[in-house]
Amino acid sequence: MVGTHDWILVAMSVLIATVASYTALDLAGRVRASTGQARHIWLVTAAIAMGGGIWAMHFVAMLAYGMPGMAVSYDLALTLLSLVVPIVGTGISFAVMNRSGAAIGTLAAAGPIMGLGVVAMHYIGMAAMRMPATLRYDPRWVAVSVLFAVGTATTALFLASRNNDIRQRSGAAAVMGVAIAGMHFSGMRAASFAVSSDTDLSAGHSGLSQTTLALTVSAAALLILFLALVAAMFDRRFAEMAAREARALKRSEGRLRALYRGTPLPLHSLDAAGRIEHVSDTWLQLTGYDREEVIGRPLVDFLTEESARQARKRDRVALMRNGALIDREYRIQTRTGDVRDVVASARLEFDAEGKFQHVLGGLTDVTERKRAEQALRQAQKIEAIGHLTGGIAQDFNNLLAIILGNLDLLSRQVEEGSRAQRLVANARQGAERGASLTQRLLAFARRQDLRPESVDVAELVGGLSEMLERTLGPRIQIQTRFPASLPCESVDAHQLELAILNMAVNGRDAMPEGGMLTIAAALDDAPPGQGEDGKGFVRLEIRDTGIGMDGPTLARASEPFFTTKGIGKGTGLGLSMVQGLAAQSGGHLNIDSTPGIGTAIQLWLPVAMVDRAVATDASHDALTELPPLSILAVDDDELVLHNTAAMLEELGHHVVTAPGGGEALHRLRQMPRVDILVTDQLMPNMTGVQLAVAATDMVPGLPVLLVSGFAELKAQEAERFAFLHKPFDRVALSQAIARTIARAKTTAGIDSVPSPIAGIAEDALRILRD
Repeated sequence: MVGTHDWILVAMSVLIATVASYTALDLAGRVRASTGQARHIWLVTAAIAMGGGIWAMHFVAMLAYGMPGMAVSYDLALTLLSLVVPIVGTGISFAVMNRSGAAIGTLAAAGPIMGLGVVAMHYIGMAAMRMPATLRYDPRWVAVSVLFAVGTATTALFLASRNNDIRQRSGAAAVMGVAIAGMHFSGMRAASFAVSSDTDLSAGHSGLSQTTLALTVSAAALLILFLALVAAMFDRRFAEMAAREARALKRSEGRLRALYRGTPLPLHSLDAAGRIEHVSDTWLQLTGYDREEVIGRPLVDFLTEESARQARKRDRVALMRNGALIDREYRIQTRTGDVRDVVASARLEFDAEGKFQHVLGGLTDVTERKRAEQALRQAQKIEAIGHLTGGIAQDFNNLLAIILGNLDLLSRQVEEGSRAQRLVANARQGAERGASLTQRLLAFARRQDLRPESVDVAELVGGLSEMLERTLGPRIQIQTRFPASLPCESVDAHQLELAILNMAVNGRDAMPEGGMLTIAAALDDAPPGQGEDGKGFVRLEIRDTGIGMDGPTLARASEPFFTTKGIGKGTGLGLSMVQGLAAQSGGHLNIDSTPGIGTAIQLWLPVAMVDRAVATDASHDALTELPPLSILAVDDDELVLHNTAAMLEELGHHVVTAPGGGEALHRLRQMPRVDILVTDQLMPNMTGVQLAVAATDMVPGLPVLLVSGFAELKAQEAERFAFLHKPFDRVALSQAIARTIARAKTTAGIDSVPSPIAGIAEDALRILRD
């Protein structure tokens, strides 16, 4: 018996095969794009879509074939088995391709599995038919159907393994749909139905028409495939959204990582064990390490031993307990071995579920701030010592003034060459040493009485050469280097001599076995650390070849009372006095030293505005003879006042004393004649300068000599009034009075100085010239 086909159902079966192929190709893409459990789910879905779609196509095509008058039914078990077989075969084939890829060997194995599954589905479905006829097959067409099935399956797997766009998938699905249909109909062509002659075909009927059943299966199959496509579409959309979010997150993480690494702050991230996970570039610059050298190492590896102990025992416990750590001071050791002071802060980071993620921390380099604070504390300490020193020196100078003055007067009362004279001389020598010590204290306190003048340093050092040779001894060789065109310095010549002697003696003490002492000078722009101000400086350098100083000793070399010479062998005021001279003169002191090589002391002093060296009288022992003067002496210290009055009277002058400024003005009004006012500077209620101003207002042109234990005059006051430093003897006092009267003459003019001062001024000028 030869049957006929319902071409509408045939077209429907081809449509189902095409849609099933498209769905399988689309779902295969979701398999490749998924991972884990989702991949397995999509793999099963693709197998059901492909295998179930082929089964639906086969079943609808079977229903499209009919034989007139013959009732056809289907065995349910075999029909279900025909559905399961292609699904399982397709699933196995997809799994093999998913595991091994689209290699030729994989296709050669997976294609036949899927194709034979489809062939088995077809012939099991044919065997499920129940009808009054005998089914036979033509082997040739059976072979053709098997080849169709294997070829179609291999092609489907190959296409499923590729990333195709919608147009490529549509074209491939159409070809596969026709190929799958061709496999089925070639199988149907292989079948023939033989009916016996006694079969009553008129009695054949079916409970459900083949067309209705075919349309039902078609609708169900297309609905299932449509739902699978919709699921794949949503999954693809969600996957694209997730991919965009992942890309955005990756870009954000990249920007954050770049920002984290490029931040100007030294930041780090630690794991639960305190090991470094990430660091910023600034962190690496601070420590000097490369990133590969620090990642995975504990942070405490980069701290000093004391800081590491603090971090482990105290700070980590506090961090874990409080969740944050604020401003802990550590010291880190860089790759080069330098130690830097840092302030560290950190906090714990947790995820949304409250689980620990890492420790975020940062470092702030405070090394320079620490050094500045230390320098400020040192400066404040030095300033406090300076104030204290100035006050002590003032009181000490008053005592020394009394002692020296009385010793000076006493020396005139004792017999020449007697034991008493020697005792007085010894006492006077001790008092002069005390005066020298107070001078050093005042130099350190920057309150000494400086008289800057234009000084030729080469000529000054030349004048000191004989004294230097005697002081340093024969084992010290002295070398001098001065350029011919060296300008003069603006400095107090006497104080510069003392500074050179101090530095030379220090160099000698640093060379116990002998050595070379070099004294050199050169023109320089500005001291180190000071911008060029156009003034110009002369740099005086004294260099020795001694034992040198280590770092800690060098740092304290210019501190007051610091000495390495042992108890009783040094005051520790030599270099501090030189530093005070440099600062008070507008210059700078610098000390360089290397253990075992030697020390170089550099003293910058400003260039004199007038390049002319002032010759100074080296002899201070000549007593200046003046005609008897009427002198008003003022001092709040009774002993000092009596001592000053006694020396003035010893010099032949008439003296009126006053214990303070108010009493002095009262005496000045009562005195018929005052040739000069000699007053202490530091007095209660009224200073010497205030008294001098009031006195000169009362007596215009009155010479005024200010006396003090240390200088605290302003520039205008120093130019207006003469000054004498305590302690002093009769010689210094007489010379100061002569200079003061001569100064009054020069300043006011001889005609403006009231009588009898005019004649006295003439005598003073003549004596000073002589």
